[in-house]
Amino acid sequence: MKKYILMIGLLLLTFSLAACNRTPSPEERLDEYLELWNQQKFSSMYKNYVSPAVKEKVKEKDFSERYQTIYKDLEVKNLKVTSLAKEEKDWGEKKRAEIPIKVEMDTLAGPIKFEKNAVLKLKETEEGENWFIDWDTSYIFPDLDEGDKIRIETLKGTRGQIFDRNGNSLAVNGRGYMAGLIAGEIDENAEAKAKVAQLLQIKPEFIDEQLKQSWVQPGYFVPLKKLAYSEQDKVAKLEGLPGTTVEEISMREYPYKEATAHLTGYIGPINGEELKKLKDKGYSQHDQIGKRGLEQLLEDELKEKNGHRIYIEKAKAEPVTLAETPAQNGKDVKVAIDAELQKNVYEQLKGMPGTAAAVDPKTGEVLTLTSSPAFDPNEFVLGVSNERYKELENDPKKPLLNRFAATYSPGSTIKPLTAAIGLQTKTLDPKKERDIKGLQWQKDSSWGSYRVTRVKDIGQPVNLQEALMYSDNIYFAQTALEIGPEKMVDGMKAFGFAEKLPFDYPIRTSQISNSGNLNKELLLSDTGYGQGEVLTSMLHLASMYGAIVNDGTMMKPQLLAQAKPEEWKKELLTAEEAKMLQQDLRLVVQKGTAKLADVPGLALAGKTGTAELKTEQGTRGKENGLFVAYDQKNPAFMLALMVEGVEGQGGSKLAIEASRNVFLQAAQ
Repeated sequence: MKKYILMIGLLLLTFSLAACNRTPSPEERLDEYLELWNQQKFSSMYKNYVSPAVKEKVKEKDFSERYQTIYKDLEVKNLKVTSLAKEEKDWGEKKRAEIPIKVEMDTLAGPIKFEKNAVLKLKETEEGENWFIDWDTSYIFPDLDEGDKIRIETLKGTRGQIFDRNGNSLAVNGRGYMAGLIAGEIDENAEAKAKVAQLLQIKPEFIDEQLKQSWVQPGYFVPLKKLAYSEQDKVAKLEGLPGTTVEEISMREYPYKEATAHLTGYIGPINGEELKKLKDKGYSQHDQIGKRGLEQLLEDELKEKNGHRIYIEKAKAEPVTLAETPAQNGKDVKVAIDAELQKNVYEQLKGMPGTAAAVDPKTGEVLTLTSSPAFDPNEFVLGVSNERYKELENDPKKPLLNRFAATYSPGSTIKPLTAAIGLQTKTLDPKKERDIKGLQWQKDSSWGSYRVTRVKDIGQPVNLQEALMYSDNIYFAQTALEIGPEKMVDGMKAFGFAEKLPFDYPIRTSQISNSGNLNKELLLSDTGYGQGEVLTSMLHLASMYGAIVNDGTMMKPQLLAQAKPEEWKKELLTAEEAKMLQQDLRLVVQKGTAKLADVPGLALAGKTGTAELKTEQGTRGKENGLFVAYDQKNPAFMLALMVEGVEGQGGSKLAIEASRNVFLQAAQ
């Protein structure tokens, strides 16, 4: 019995050893190889599965690193390698097997798919016979031969352009120059470098730094500075210097320069913080991005998307394309702005610190958003130096400040709105006269030493028409008190105060007061004539006046051209009340505080305002002059214009003159 058990044990051991030494099928070996391939374990693929003959020609490091480098450079994702063998085949005594496989992957240039026959050979090893992959470069890609190179080509897209309502160019893809040196031709020529530095307005030390970069070799072009296409004289002088050359490049251009600078903004190289935020959107460290204004606001629409082409470069044959994703150009955008009107407004401000907005009262289309003074955005595209930026930053007129996005005290330009609120709340009778005497007034002794001051006593009782004509602060202070704090707040909110302006471009919200209420009598009375703590942007102010022209309806301000007109606020006035205020505003120009704007050929109507910015009564502070106006003969736009620092210059006089000249120029 013991002998029988021993024989069975020996027989089982024999079977077990035979099973351990069984040669796996080529399908099994290939499946193991493909599993490692899918896991991108290239070193294991090489060590255990590549045939000895291949290993004599290709080292493990070269094999692994080539796969790793290619897959990394091509940004390979979703790799899937599968065997197409339907079932195991009886290979008999054959020592060579061909099994079809399928390779699929996603790359930065799109998907790549191919099929090929994997060749396995039966080889004798110390452990016995086994199947090995007869590997060559066609396993990476079928058309890849020894000595070929895989290349990636970036297919450049074009950034979208910005045009005004009439097709005038606000931000376009133009051309310029890159000035630079040929390494090795000027390195030791201090005199030539000094001339180049002087022409390019850079330091000689900067030239030396560029020439000493690690990648620079003799004969290489070393870029130094971009030049505008208009700088032809400078280009000609540079090309006449030894070792200096100028290459034409594509470049963003802003034809209206300072006039539209704060509106358009500019583009510049993406920084680290922006790249971190936008990397998932396909941005790279070499991209340009909108930095301010419309360039930044419309970045998603304007941004181009580069394409890529992956191809095999062959020594003696045409390249073979593996995958290609075409570039996508950015979208062109047309805005409602009238560039020529914008230029007109900017020029009439004559460099004075100020801002203006013009709105079509019937459609809400924003025709002008001007901030003065400004900077040339082309200078920023070319590359502004730290010294130049500090110069702009330290300029007391603040050319880098975007004033049209800010809010200001409206001064007396708010009086027609106070009148409209009084009319709607039935607390104001426009024909009723107020018997106001003298230049100062206070409600009662509870106001202490505080008094409301007016500029002129016309020597007779004052009704609404006369109060608007002569800009009577006392009349509107009394009107606000009669309206009351709650109704005054509600009325101002009806005009859009304390509400985000429904406009694509970010404009600061107009405020009623710092707290949002008018529960203090002095604050309420001051608010009635545009002092107090009330603040508004010029765009909102122009839009509010649009309700007077548009029979009590204020339109939603529109940035884009051909946008469908939308009502923002309705029933702010009746048609009769709107007509009455239109007549009163015309009289302001004909007989009142804006007589400087009464010129032949035009029928300007509007309201002046002088906002005094002071910390306490009895002192004199900085003054801003305002004028809101339109031409009743041709009410194509409502213009709200403000000039800063007009103290000692006639209050709103400068704003009236600038506005008048805008309308005169526009009428030509």
